[in-house]
Amino acid sequence: MSSEKVMRRPSRSRTLLRRRVVVRDRMQKGYAYFLTEPVGRRFHPDFRPELTPKQMLRLGVFGGKYMTDCAREFPKDWFERAKLCPERHDAAINYFGVNASKPLSYWRRKGWIYPEDPRGWFQWYCRYYMGRRCADDERQIRRWRAMGRHIAQIRKHCEPRDLGCRRRQRQALLHWAYDSRKI
Repeated sequence: MSSEKVMRRPSRSRTLLRRRVVVRDRMQKGYAYFLTEPVGRRFHPDFRPELTPKQMLRLGVFGGKYMTDCAREFPKDWFERAKLCPERHDAAINYFGVNASKPLSYWRRKGWIYPEDPRGWFQWYCRYYMGRRCADDERQIRRWRAMGRHIAQIRKHCEPRDLGCRRRQRQALLHWAYDSRKI
């Protein structure tokens, strides 16, 4: 047997996964990325979100303002029945009816915004869910895991499924794909 490596062509299914997405919205023009994994699958083993981006948008997150000009980048069905408000951030749209967000300027000042995802964590998650993998994945997954401390606080201070208890924390957890309605 020869010690030479046999070069194989990528399978057709693998080739189809490597789809190029070009972004054209208010915050990014001409940014492109590749989808290299199947939609909603092959996540990092430490990353197990409880909600999909579609579910989050339907529940009401980020005051409805977050994804109002990004519909072309993501599947149409994500935006069917999504609770959105293109004019302004409206906390009444949120599932728990409270504001649990800091303004984007706060996140920028802290240096928490990855240049390729100028809208922050949820934009990263939407793209990750669609199949993009990037250099920021491990940092974002660590940030997602750190939100678990809020689950512990809700369990310590609230009766199970008392959705009126710690509504801001519950809303914040929804923003991070944790289904806080079940805690």
